[in-house]
Amino acid sequence: MKKSLFLIFGFCSSIAVFGQAKPSYTQYVLNNYILNPAVTGIENYVDVKLSARNQWTGIDGAPVTNYVSIHGPIGKSDLRTSATSFAVPGENPRGKQYWEEYTAPEPHHGIGFLAVNDKAGYINRWSVAASYAYHKPLGVRTTLSAGINAGFSSVNLDQSKINWGNLDPNDPAIGYSNGELKKIKPEIGVGLWLYSADYFAGISVLNIIPGKFKFVKDDKYGTYYTPNYFLTVGYRANINDDLNLIPSVMVQYWQPQLLGIHGNAKLQYRDKIWVGASYRYGDLISGYSAMAGINVANTVNISYSYEVATTGRLRAYTGNTHELMLGFTLGNKYGDTCPRNVW
Repeated sequence: MKKSLFLIFGFCSSIAVFGQAKPSYTQYVLNNYILNPAVTGIENYVDVKLSARNQWTGIDGAPVTNYVSIHGPIGKSDLRTSATSFAVPGENPRGKQYWEEYTAPEPHHGIGFLAVNDKAGYINRWSVAASYAYHKPLGVRTTLSAGINAGFSSVNLDQSKINWGNLDPNDPAIGYSNGELKKIKPEIGVGLWLYSADYFAGISVLNIIPGKFKFVKDDKYGTYYTPNYFLTVGYRANINDDLNLIPSVMVQYWQPQLLGIHGNAKLQYRDKIWVGASYRYGDLISGYSAMAGINVANTVNISYSYEVATTGRLRAYTGNTHELMLGFTLGNKYGDTCPRNVW
């Protein structure tokens, strides 16, 4: 009963106040494309990611988020001497020498597509968007890209799935019909991404077009969609020729005065396996997580994360969060077993 009451309270609050926030991701650091369209086409291959996130497993109807993303370059040429420069046996393909010889790519374009479905209880949100980016070198080792995405978002509310208990089912916020309600709005995002062999930094704004989802004519009720701002910075530190450490920070802000800060650290062994940890501090939800992943040959990568909520009133009711991501690198003619420009 406590779980049901908490669920109703939490979801109704999110409809009234916090519905404008983007879904949460633990492994966004492995796919910054979902937060910043300027990442579009940054690598030498077409990058495909499929992700499934099961959040707060101890609550019936807890959030479940799935997405598929795909993006790749147009007119991108790598400055290495051979397009078949696969790993040399016995050598680390991403060792110290590799990064010393890193050069910025030639100017090129990128295009991509992202589809997200986020379901929580009787509320289902989905969005689709196409993206474009242009990458321009600023020097021998540094590149700046600018990107834009555009698409649609929808909020669906299925009243037939609401368990009102002893409460009055005639809620003026969602009307009096006993069916599925749908609202669709356009969505635009823009971003910048600065990257080199040693660091990356990005800033983006999603939900640029403010709007209001409402299911009834009364203006007192509805969900406001306001801009979401993301600031990301990270640095690569080579511990030795086999290990590198990538710490990063992401700050998210969305109105009304809500803030989230994510700290991450990823330790990678050669071009094969990695482990990581992160901590999320937020006005709404805080927690820590552990992550691990493996690169299978130069075509498939798999990663998993396990997150524990630390917010006091939330921790008393929820289970933990699982997130699985499967990636494919298509047209990978350079033999990159892991990203060269996004880590």
